[in-house]
Amino acid sequence: MGRVRALCRLRNGISKGNERVYSCWRRGSCSCSGPLSFHSLQKEARLKTALVERDDFSSGTSSRSTKLIHGGVRYLQKAIMKLDLEQYRMVKEALHERANLLEIAPHLSAPLPIMLPIYKWWQLPYYWVGIKLYDLVAGSNCLKSSYVLSKSRALEHFPMLQKDKLVGAIVYYDGQHNDARMNLAIALTAARYGAATANYMEVVSLLKKKDPETGEEHVRGARCKDVLTGQEFDVRARCVINATGPFTDTVRKMDDENAAPICQPSAGVHIVMPGYYSPESMGLLDPATSDGRVIFFLPWEKMTIAGTTDTPTDVTHHPIPSEEDINFILNEVRNYLSCDVEVRRGDVLAAWSGIRPLVIDPKSADTQSISRNHVVDISDSGLITIAGGKWTTYRSMAEDTINAAVKAHNLKAGPSRTVGLFLQGGKDWSPTLYIRLVQDYGLESEVAQHLATTYGDKAFEVAKMASVTGKRWPIVGVRLVSEFPYIEAEVKYGIKEYACTAVDMISRRTRLAFLNVQAAEEALPRIVELMGRELNWDSHRKEEELETARKFLYYEMGYKSRSEQLTDRSEISLLPSDIDRYKKRFHKFDADQKGFITIVDVQRVLESINVQMDENTLHEILNEVDLNKNGQVELNEFLQLMSAVQKGRVSGSRLAILMKTAEENLDTRVPIPVDRSCGGL
Repeated sequence: MGRVRALCRLRNGISKGNERVYSCWRRGSCSCSGPLSFHSLQKEARLKTALVERDDFSSGTSSRSTKLIHGGVRYLQKAIMKLDLEQYRMVKEALHERANLLEIAPHLSAPLPIMLPIYKWWQLPYYWVGIKLYDLVAGSNCLKSSYVLSKSRALEHFPMLQKDKLVGAIVYYDGQHNDARMNLAIALTAARYGAATANYMEVVSLLKKKDPETGEEHVRGARCKDVLTGQEFDVRARCVINATGPFTDTVRKMDDENAAPICQPSAGVHIVMPGYYSPESMGLLDPATSDGRVIFFLPWEKMTIAGTTDTPTDVTHHPIPSEEDINFILNEVRNYLSCDVEVRRGDVLAAWSGIRPLVIDPKSADTQSISRNHVVDISDSGLITIAGGKWTTYRSMAEDTINAAVKAHNLKAGPSRTVGLFLQGGKDWSPTLYIRLVQDYGLESEVAQHLATTYGDKAFEVAKMASVTGKRWPIVGVRLVSEFPYIEAEVKYGIKEYACTAVDMISRRTRLAFLNVQAAEEALPRIVELMGRELNWDSHRKEEELETARKFLYYEMGYKSRSEQLTDRSEISLLPSDIDRYKKRFHKFDADQKGFITIVDVQRVLESINVQMDENTLHEILNEVDLNKNGQVELNEFLQLMSAVQKGRVSGSRLAILMKTAEENLDTRVPIPVDRSCGGL
């Protein structure tokens, strides 16, 4: 297993080489430290690199982004309006890096058209000029040329758009990617080129060595702790790089307890809604929300992602999306969608908060001003810190950091060769690769497409591990949950990709937790069973994994906010006529007038209309509505459910839909007249 080999190399010293660079990657700012591991690839002067991550790769901000690879349209607007050369250079650099990332990871990224709806005539030329300048600054790196749409054409492309007062729209192109998988691909590529990469490895202190001539102390490594086993050991290196995102100041204070904080964390919340809220291949940008922020509304993994907010926050390992932020995003979405589309709170399938590590340049004259770009800082003891920046520019951040390290520590290394260097899975990928998976292995087309766009040319390795379904078609590929294309083989393969916990699997090897928290919870028992089989977990460890993963879904992925839409304190706001109608529906199941229904009652009604459903599924369905958890659904609980459904706070309730369907079937059944059956007996 990759992690085991990496730990051996860390304990015993990295393989012989010219110089050693050690990078702390502690739930850091997306992937800025990934390419540090393979920055210099020349044989005559190759850096030997170790990289440690306190949690799992991409467990922090990098898996909780807007999923865009972009230059920054709003930054270009500010650069022009304020004649800001720094902003302009930042946009130009980001556009170059955007093109490079789309080239080196074609399986994980793709161009995405984004619509800017226009509701005032004067805005049309204003935004058109700005977007055209965006294309112009990109130059040869322009993905596709932007264009203007009339009102009718805009509604044709985005039919759920608010059409009142709509003038037209402008469409421009940026990139989109699977952020957690991209981050993992960077770490795996680093390992491929010789880096020792280990997740669940925490830096507890920095090692220092005193210079005998000057008496000054210099950072020469770190004391590491294996989070999974508790074992500690030292890793020594000539250079240590702090690439820890929101936790930048934590590591800086290990070096110097008097170091002034440079990180100003900001929380960004995103929500995921069903795919029908947006076209499959067209995003939406709201450039000026009610409080001046920017909101993106984008198709992603056949769902719709909306965000983000920007709120000052404290640094935490477990950021939680607030109900206030979720409702803010929903309200902004309502402003841009047609009144025919009811934007319901219950349609939020997942929500998360990511901490953006905004930084102050410690060398700037204005120490209160937030740096718009990334900052590379070298302490008196030689600790190199890279902070700020954004996902799109991770490679150039790494290049600037290594250049600073080489200069400050007199390391021997050739120039960067990471421009155009394919990431794991990208080299032999093609848009038609999935067809070979279907033909050679008998996978469903949807599953094959998912594997191809997730693993690239490594998809064949996953397909070889796929279990036989026992069906005529598909031949292999047992799904973890029916509505998503993730298969059981991905759990086994995920362990080869350093996955150590069930949370790793549901959130970063697969993206189930980010797409639908209920589906992720449904898949958890099987995922834990498969991982336990591969990693020899005992029953206690399996229960522990289930509990930890459920807490993660409940607090960090929005399940708590979703479940609180229906509680035993929920109000019943129904018209008297609605209450009578729902009582009649309830009493069709509660035939004995007990005042509550159980699994037995539901089974009896279903059998009467020739519908079969297993007991475990029925138990899950009733448990969603059983607010006091006494094994039965009482009339008051049912009315609370229907009130929440009417208000849009709850959607997709299986019990509500099941009871409505059953009632309709019961009402439409009519007895066969005797004269139509030959008189009977």
